[in-house]
Amino acid sequence: MTRTASAFWLNESGEGEVRQVTLAGPGPGEVEVRTLFSGVSRGTETLVFRGGVPENQYAVMRAPFQEGEFPWPVKYGYLNVGVVEHGPERLRGRTVFCLYPHQTRYVVPETAVTLVPDTVPAARAVLAGTVETAVNAVWDARPLIGDRIAVVGGGMVGSSIAAVLATFPGARVQLVDADPARAAVADQLGIGFALPGNALDGCDLVFHASATEPGLTTALNLLAPEGRVVELSWYGDRKIAVPLGEFFHSRRLTIRSSQVGTVGRPDRTYAERMALALDLLADDRFDALITGDSRFEELPDVMPKLADGEIPALCHRIDYSHINYGGSHVSE
Repeated sequence: MTRTASAFWLNESGEGEVRQVTLAGPGPGEVEVRTLFSGVSRGTETLVFRGGVPENQYAVMRAPFQEGEFPWPVKYGYLNVGVVEHGPERLRGRTVFCLYPHQTRYVVPETAVTLVPDTVPAARAVLAGTVETAVNAVWDARPLIGDRIAVVGGGMVGSSIAAVLATFPGARVQLVDADPARAAVADQLGIGFALPGNALDGCDLVFHASATEPGLTTALNLLAPEGRVVELSWYGDRKIAVPLGEFFHSRRLTIRSSQVGTVGRPDRTYAERMALALDLLADDRFDALITGDSRFEELPDVMPKLADGEIPALCHRIDYSHINYGGSHVSE
């Protein structure tokens, strides 16, 4: 008996396909997961889809369960929620999050899955990987009570940071984006919104996540003396200009990077960071970050539209609930 599952692979720039992949049975210390939902992280995944990962970053950009090599063919993704069907008794039947690509079933070490709290719907839990990035950015930034904070770039990462900070004690939090449609997201999160030319300045802290030169310039312009920009943008293979003239030195400004590959607190582990991200998702305001749904078999048509902006999205959720598994994953 050969067991198979269906997986989404990127073949070449602008193309992808659903492939049948061999599925090994779970061994000791492993679990088999049936996927309920996965999420497309639009910024990173469309960069991979376009072949924009620089060769010197191939190792850094690998997803935990990626198959294939950049640029193509590659099976890529890291927002997956499913149900454990085989594995230790304490996990069987439980909903879990895993940093796994878009695939109907998969087998991973049990240490690779995190239990989704009962207070978090599975359909929302696909955000856990991006909220984990936001948690790490806030740990890197270490905001203080009463800080004046801007988040420049209202994409998935920027909006996740804004959501995490929405109830931060005494803080003034404003989402800044060139797209006026992002005002609706900010409103659902309960924070302020501004177009770049109208944003509140005098900020102690600015998170930059627009992945554009104008966005970085805006972030620096919004800072008060001694202010900090926490840079989360991934520019791929593009060269960008950083405006270090004018007031950069006189205001004693700082730019620091934040990247989820390193935990932003030495007293926390990767597992603790992921568990915290899932706990935060009990707040239904995070639903504002899920801006579309498609079925799994539609991914080859949907991904190019996400990449070129035809489908505007923060997190685009992929639904597997319609798939009939009745023996279809087993072939002679």
